Amino acid sequence: MRRAFTRSAETLGVEIADPEFWGWHGRTLSSRAEHPERGSCWLRLLSAPQDKAAGKIWEGNRQAAVLFDNRVHKPLLHGTTESSSDGYAYQAELHEYVTEPACSPTPVLCTDPDPPTSWWDSLRTDLDHVHAVPTDRVAVRQEWVDRTVPRFLGMPGPRITDWATAHGDLHTANLTAATPYLLDWEGFGLAPVGYDAAMLLAYSLLVPTFAYRVRATFPVLMTEPGRIAQIIVITELLQSASRGDHPKLAPALRALASEAS
Repeated sequence: MRRAFTRSAETLGVEIADPEFWGWHGRTLSSRAEHPERGSCWLRLLSAPQDKAAGKIWEGNRQAAVLFDNRVHKPLLHGTTESSSDGYAYQAELHEYVTEPACSPTPVLCTDPDPPTSWWDSLRTDLDHVHAVPTDRVAVRQEWVDRTVPRFLGMPGPRITDWATAHGDLHTANLTAATPYLLDWEGFGLAPVGYDAAMLLAYSLLVPTFAYRVRATFPVLMTEPGRIAQIIVITELLQSASRGDHPKLAPALRALASEAS
């Protein structure tokens, strides 16, 4: 990864400037970088076995740039490059550098960042735009719902009848503290209406004051499509918790499931 990161920096004409940051399970490597014309940028390297270097995650940030750059608050994508070595494929992305810190260092919110009303208004405006943009990418599949909801919640998987384009991974580690900018678009695609709001709510359950603002900002959560979206998000996060990701969130997720079912 480090060798591919260095090669990618050379290809994109940047010098690596800051300490490295590793992503989920070491799948990504990122750092601030300096470009002679653009100044500070964010260099991100994604890796995958060569036979799996395709599909939604691999293409997500590039496709999101086409649809959403300069239309919502997201870092611009300046360029990409691909390489391969020793059976692995690598894709480097050079993004606009955002100086604002994220609201949370982890997806599970532990303390209330207490953003102002303007922050919530901006987020809702951006998400309204995202939800109205057509795409053929799919973030949630009915087949997965039918198979997985019964396993984790002991109830039939709900039938999704209302769909919209979603950011797909909306939590406070992917939202900056001031504007907010929406980060990490690799998972965007069609999802149940209310999916983004349900995801933000589920990851915020340990901070009731913030969770209250999520509910107040996104009344879709009180509708039938919003209820379905919550059941699906809860199932996703319980499945992740069963694999060791954020297990401390599981009791709150089960309590929310009782409310939604």
